[in-house]
Amino acid sequence: MTRDDLRTGAVIRYQFLWSHEAGRGETEGRKPRPAAVGVRIPRQSGDVLLLFPITTKRPLETRFAVEVPETEKHRAGLDALTRCWLILDEYNEDAVGRSFYIDPSPPLGHFSKAFFLPLIKQFVARARKATRVSRL
Repeated sequence: MTRDDLRTGAVIRYQFLWSHEAGRGETEGRKPRPAAVGVRIPRQSGDVLLLFPITTKRPLETRFAVEVPETEKHRAGLDALTRCWLILDEYNEDAVGRSFYIDPSPPLGHFSKAFFLPLIKQFVARARKATRVSRL
């Protein structure tokens, strides 16, 4: 994978660290899972990614999460027969080119702009309520 592959909407394999795991002192994600690159923030010291997990476990109704439609599962390289949700109220912050957790394989696929960008706009509006786990 090239660094240019890590752009908004890309779905990659990532060792996502949930906030409840980090809260218990864990530092490693328990398994690689699909995660969406939500935002790439240019920084002089190196670009930072905000990564959102994709899960097959139905989230609680109180979570800011969206079930991924079948068409988007195809685009993102996800199993079309398995229900999955994109979680948008929790994210990992990680560094491009310095991360130990980003799988170097090419992206699984990409979400369409029509599906993903409105969700990112909603995330930005709710960002203060989102839970961040920094992997920097």
